[in-house]
Amino acid sequence: MILVVGGTGTTGRLVAAKLAAAGHAARVASRRASAGGVRFDWYDRSTYDTALDGATGLYLIAPLGDADPAPTMLPFLDLARRAGVRRAVLLSSSAIEAGTPGLGEVQAQLGEMIREWAVLRPSWFMENFVGEHPHAASARERGEIVSATGDARVGFVDPADIAEVAVRALTDPAPHDTEHVITGPERLSYADVAATLTELLGRPVRHRAVDEDALTAYHEAHGLAPDYARFLAGLDTAVAAGSEDRVTTTVADVTGRPPRSFRDFCRDRPARVP
Repeated sequence: MILVVGGTGTTGRLVAAKLAAAGHAARVASRRASAGGVRFDWYDRSTYDTALDGATGLYLIAPLGDADPAPTMLPFLDLARRAGVRRAVLLSSSAIEAGTPGLGEVQAQLGEMIREWAVLRPSWFMENFVGEHPHAASARERGEIVSATGDARVGFVDPADIAEVAVRALTDPAPHDTEHVITGPERLSYADVAATLTELLGRPVRHRAVDEDALTAYHEAHGLAPDYARFLAGLDTAVAAGSEDRVTTTVADVTGRPPRSFRDFCRDRPARVP
């Protein structure tokens, strides 16, 4: 059985659904246990044992908004290993290198703690521009997307493609035992994204470029903790310096099909595009 931690989140729900569709037993773990799932709270260790009972595989999403999740996640991984988990797939980010403070510490130790492993390092999510994400809300309410990325480009990726790679990493006969940097098929600036939304929506959406301090304040005004707001704004500054200006062949290499484009992603979700 594969335990999907964060199984109601953006990628977790897709991973759980794809596992079930392929005939694999999956248990969804979340703070508010859904039907057929189990309650799991990173900050409540009394929820760990029930979630792990019978699990041999593990899909891991870090606690949301925690800039330093290692002290919470590493003890859980140790317990998972002792409980019989043989394979673990961790969702990280293309912006986070193994060994760097925070989630990078978990990346660095995953392969030492769990025998079979993979780390997924996706670029920025296309999902950020639909639904209730702040970018989508801003585009819908004010006709603008705010970032500190300047005119730099990003290999935005469809979460469904991330989930496909995750399922392969969880279920392929041979363990992947590697990091997968996952991108979409093209590099787009935020201005490019705004132009695509303008075309598809039939109303103007623009990119408003700000500096890191202004973006930190913007995130805080939308409810993020100050340290996490600064962390996210810093990622934008790294993007402005070119950190995400790349595309990889990971989706095609692992799944056998090309990743979805941003335009197709939006066209498939007309009700959720701003």
